[in-house]
Amino acid sequence: MIRKVVLAAIVSMAFVVLAAPVFAQGGGSGWTPEVYKWALISGAFALGLAAAAGAYSQSRAITAACDGISRNPGASGQIRFALILGLALIESLVIYVLLIAFIIFLVLWGG
Repeated sequence: MIRKVVLAAIVSMAFVVLAAPVFAQGGGSGWTPEVYKWALISGAFALGLAAAAGAYSQSRAITAACDGISRNPGASGQIRFALILGLALIESLVIYVLLIAFIIFLVLWGG
């Protein structure tokens, strides 16, 4: 567990260090047609990745809930409530990525 946390911290720091030169660029908007193209590609990639991760995590949650209900049918009401709450939270993350993709697609397109 600690190894995963350390690895996540190292990867996060690498992203911060690699992103720092972007802020040192000179004036001007820098929004060329090439940048718009890559913004669209990155938005589509993020949306696809979020949808895939959301679908996978929802399937794992449903599987765990079905296993729990089959082992203890008396707790099905509590398990069902936790399942629906968890599915709503998972789906909200995908909707947030959709919102970010819309911002990239519509607001930044054309400057």
